[in-house]
Amino acid sequence: MKIHTTNYSDTFILIADDCPAKTGEIPPIKTDGKSVATRQFEILSKHPYTFTSDDVLFQIYAERNHLTQAELVTAREQFFSKGQACFRCSPLTKRYGWGIHSDKNGKIALFGCETEMYEKLLKDESLLIVKAMKSGK
Repeated sequence: MKIHTTNYSDTFILIADDCPAKTGEIPPIKTDGKSVATRQFEILSKHPYTFTSDDVLFQIYAERNHLTQAELVTAREQFFSKGQACFRCSPLTKRYGWGIHSDKNGKIALFGCETEMYEKLLKDESLLIVKAMKSGK
């Protein structure tokens, strides 16, 4: 079984060209529970450079599907046997104004588009710079 990945290394994902946010915004908590954006934000804001993109996406999938510890290894293999959308498609980069930096080990952190660090990463010639996907056409 082929295993796909969403991980990048030495990469900075910029906000989408049509992102409405002018600063990094905390995604609102919905009345029916936490959205994917809220959960991604919580993980990355509390644990910068701790997890890879694959780790974050699978953790959210596992929580939303109430997987047990015994199910995790097999479920992760199954989850990544199909291609998954990476953080270029995340609401954090498309709607809420957060850039995502992947270090040389693929560990990720987020930076508001208004921050000095965002600008510094944007100008870092050692990084692959990619834009988040646009929401509209």
